[in-house]
Amino acid sequence: MEIVYVYVKKRSEFGKQCNFSDRQAELNIDIMPNPELAEQFVERNPVDTGIQCSISMSEHEANSERFEMETRGVNHVEGGWPKDVNPLELEQTIRFRKKVEKDENYVNAIMQLGSIMEHCIKQNNAIDIYEEYFNDEEAVEVMEEDPSAKTINVFRDPQEIKRAATHLSWHPDGHRKLAVAYSCLDFQRAPVGMSSDSYIWDLENPNKPELALKPSSPLVTLEFNPKDSHVLLGGCYNGQIACWDTRKGSLVAELSTIEFSHRDPVYGTIWLQSKTGTECFSASTDGQVMWWDTRKMSEPTEVVILDITKKEQLENALGAISLEFESTLPTKFMVGTEQGIVISCNRKAKTSAEKIVCTFPGHHGPIYALQRNPFYPKNFLTVGDWTARIWSEDSRESSIMWTKYHMAYLTDAAWSPVRPAVFFTTKMDGTLDIWDFMFEQCDPTLSLKVCDEALFCLRVQDNGCLIACGSQLGTTTLLEVSPGLSTLQRNEKNVASSMFERETRREKILEARHREMRLKEKGKAEGRDEEQTNEELAVDLEALVSKAEEEFFDIIFAELKKKEADAIKLTPVPQQPSPEEDQAVEEGEEAAGEEGDEEVEEDLA
Repeated sequence: MEIVYVYVKKRSEFGKQCNFSDRQAELNIDIMPNPELAEQFVERNPVDTGIQCSISMSEHEANSERFEMETRGVNHVEGGWPKDVNPLELEQTIRFRKKVEKDENYVNAIMQLGSIMEHCIKQNNAIDIYEEYFNDEEAVEVMEEDPSAKTINVFRDPQEIKRAATHLSWHPDGHRKLAVAYSCLDFQRAPVGMSSDSYIWDLENPNKPELALKPSSPLVTLEFNPKDSHVLLGGCYNGQIACWDTRKGSLVAELSTIEFSHRDPVYGTIWLQSKTGTECFSASTDGQVMWWDTRKMSEPTEVVILDITKKEQLENALGAISLEFESTLPTKFMVGTEQGIVISCNRKAKTSAEKIVCTFPGHHGPIYALQRNPFYPKNFLTVGDWTARIWSEDSRESSIMWTKYHMAYLTDAAWSPVRPAVFFTTKMDGTLDIWDFMFEQCDPTLSLKVCDEALFCLRVQDNGCLIACGSQLGTTTLLEVSPGLSTLQRNEKNVASSMFERETRREKILEARHREMRLKEKGKAEGRDEEQTNEELAVDLEALVSKAEEEFFDIIFAELKKKEADAIKLTPVPQQPSPEEDQAVEEGEEAAGEEGDEEVEEDLA
């Protein structure tokens, strides 16, 4: 038999925190010295000790200096001439050619090579090795190799206090330079002594930036002018708009005044297609979109308040996070807001309220990226919360296609400029996803871990081969994708167009069905309310009629009883009535009965 002891304790005392407090010291025990123990002490002599015979060594680490590269040019000149002949002197070269042409070996060599060349030319004329035999078949070209991407270069923020790379812009001529905007977007958490400089990098020299841009406030956005590659437009954290001319150096060439600038950080700046090439517009989380002319930046030329209630009140305006402008649609522009709503605007409208055309609600958080498809401007891509969505202007209630919900937050996205069905997304876990809807819609075609920190921005080169990604610590990674992802596939445009149109039709059908169901539910609810009201009225009327009848008959019977009692009291001692009196009494009773019946009928009426 087991002996068991059960400890009983209140449930409230389980896991109870210990409370310590200060108190005076207490002496628990005092052991006095004992001389007898000292006599028993035995000294150990000799003493054996083990030692290690090897040499003591220590390990140290040292960080070697970074390998610095320098670009140098080599001048190539025309070669193959003897030393005594100057190839720049026309007379010497003609004299030498004539000398060589008179040589017998030269003539023999030309004759031998001529026969071989003639044979090759005749073969090419006989058989066309490049002839296409199956032009009529429409087979989708399959990529020969698996999709891949490799890192080409890494550009690190040269400042000691690292800042996030918030925006990227490719040089419009040749794409050999990259402008990167650096800033800290954490509100009032910028470290003391943080630099506000942004840089222009040469792709061949990642060790040192080509030019430093020095704004008055850290730059959130930075864009090259597509018509003049020396001019850049920047949106500052304090709401100002700055303009640089690289030919004049690092300092700001034009700057907007504080009074007429944005009140919040400028999250979007775009150059407009104009004759002068100096017009641009900007957007901020203060709910305003402003148009500027870089020749005169003292105040904006036009302002639109993003108030979807169309009351033109800045208090009700939605904060803008992203901007989109397509040169083929010069009067339209789109704004992605903090509230997850895309606003489509018309610049040429007469009033500010009419400039807001429609809205596309669909995200649970700020829309960090907004871009139209370069091949089909009617369709556009948005990124917000944990998904990327593709929209059509014909379907306003919901998107036509979307990705699955990811575990990490999405931060930016961009279409491929060469393939209509390919787009790229970045996430907070440092991953770059490449989507190809031609082959797979549920999962990305390629998912690449670029860095350990969060990726904030993304920009694709115009040829579709190079992708630049900016991270939270200011590191800009340059990647090159495989040819299959940067080469237009056979019949891809038609397939992508039909896919977008099919999904748009499907969404329209679903929207019509949902509207019809909502109308039916609304009609049923109204019908149920009317029936319930009628039934309540009918029940109330019947109860009132029955109650009135009971009360009426009670009153009649009470009056009759009262009359009978009065008649009994007034009746004299009975005597033998004469026949005339009997007849008079009967006539009186009949008259009284008729009057009572007439009163009952009148009351009932």
